Amino acid sequence: MSWPTCRRSVVAEPGGPVNLRIDLHSQAFEPLRCLEQWQRSLSGPSAGSAAESLFIGRVRAEAAAGGALVALELEHYPGMTERQLHHLASDCCARHGVSSCLVQHRIGRVLPGEAIVLVAIGADRRGPAQRCCQELLEALKHEAPFWKREWHADGSSAWITGNTAL
Repeated sequence: MSWPTCRRSVVAEPGGPVNLRIDLHSQAFEPLRCLEQWQRSLSGPSAGSAAESLFIGRVRAEAAAGGALVALELEHYPGMTERQLHHLASDCCARHGVSSCLVQHRIGRVLPGEAIVLVAIGADRRGPAQRCCQELLEALKHEAPFWKREWHADGSSAWITGNTAL
């Protein structure tokens, strides 16, 4: 598997550099393959993270208001979205002192059961890894510039105006 065009950077933070990779996928991706490739690509101090925390989110088969969901469509503003994701991830990594961060996120039409997001965090301890992963997920859910529309079996659609609960 080759990586899609993405924004990968090593961010210098007070606790040391953070290996940061963010990719937006317009097609289905395999989260565990992405994670495996990410882990192989790490070098230097973050290659030996003592703790990793990860989250894989998939599209539910039920619409927010009930009933079957045919697809979830995610729109974004190219350029702005990547910059905001980079900002959110960099800030979160700095707060928790982690060594690596991978964010893979879908855009476009996503079917129920398909992965919509993968967040993987590497750190020296489990606490920072877990806290950073959870905080970054919440930031992606509430602050990332994605616009979501649900598509229903009858052909109708509805824009999502709120976020799902934890």
